[in-house]
Amino acid sequence: MTPSSPARGQFITFEGGEGAGKSTQIKRLADALKKRSYDVVLTREPGGSPGAEAIRKLLVEGEPGRWDGITETLLFAAARRDHVERTIRPALERGAWVLCDRFMDSTIAYQGYGAGVDLALVRRLSTDAAGDIVPSLTLILDLPVEAGLARAVSRAGGEDRFERKGAEFHARLRDGFLAIARTEPKRCVVIDATGTPDAVAEAISKTVSERLNSAS
Repeated sequence: MTPSSPARGQFITFEGGEGAGKSTQIKRLADALKKRSYDVVLTREPGGSPGAEAIRKLLVEGEPGRWDGITETLLFAAARRDHVERTIRPALERGAWVLCDRFMDSTIAYQGYGAGVDLALVRRLSTDAAGDIVPSLTLILDLPVEAGLARAVSRAGGEDRFERKGAEFHARLRDGFLAIARTEPKRCVVIDATGTPDAVAEAISKTVSERLNSAS
């Protein structure tokens, strides 16, 4: 890939269920762009700013039933607002490429499709929190639920609250991500995450090149 124009920032979000490989692939894309002289900001949700990181602990740690779906949605909206205003917007305004591990589509999938919160409410709260910040491109890494949960369980750490919500919950949120992709094909691209990390990275690089003209 070679830089196109450094004058305008791009916002790329990585979405998908647990264990889909988002963390690995977002770092690979960031490294590839940095090698080609892009100003790259790598961030995540929930989190990405000091205030949002504090809220993250409330959301990803503890028992699965710690919060109901509406409470989760409100917490995500609060974290997103701080993240957008303190990290994402300033980076885009200076012309950086922002790569974000999850954004509002995760809230729609997890709290809307997964937890059953009214989709109109989830979308409204998510959109209000993000303001005019909309991803240039959303990469949805798709993987069968069983395979994704098997990968997720093998990871160390205590941030496993959502992983423990059960297979039926995760099947619903996978359906949610695929529904989002069908609804917004100009923004969203589904990436088959069942292949090797190299194969997935190649598919992502090709998609970024084709959609955002970052490569020739």
